[in-house]
Amino acid sequence: MFEVASSGEVRAAPAAVWKVLTNYDRMSDFVPDLKTSKVLSRTGNKAIIEQFGVASFLFIRRDIHLIVQATEEAMTSIDISLITGDMRVYECRWELVPVPETGGTRIVYSGRLVPKFYVPGMLGANIIRSDIERMMKAVLARLDRGDKPGN
Repeated sequence: MFEVASSGEVRAAPAAVWKVLTNYDRMSDFVPDLKTSKVLSRTGNKAIIEQFGVASFLFIRRDIHLIVQATEEAMTSIDISLITGDMRVYECRWELVPVPETGGTRIVYSGRLVPKFYVPGMLGANIIRSDIERMMKAVLARLDRGDKPGN
């Protein structure tokens, strides 16, 4: 089991962060190694999302396919759970914490995952942590760009 966590702060208000994080169809525009992300269905605060991405371990590249359910608590959190795909376990949580002093938002990500394919112990843990940090940096950079045309 790999457990990962990352966080960061942006100038954007929680509503702007929420808009970006729940626009699942556009996630692949800025998240590294996420090739496509598509909402298959939505009912109330739940969305079923299909994602295709790539995982790289040393000289090996592996395509990843997941169908997940996102359960949203408006402006507060998004819980992601695996329905089917290339993981045995895939659970993650995005939390949005308002920062009153700046009007910005602290974004906290935590996750647990177990791939269905071999990932080498400590080396794998470091690679997965690095991938999560890259994802968080991409999300923070996207939010710091703001809602300018073309974003």
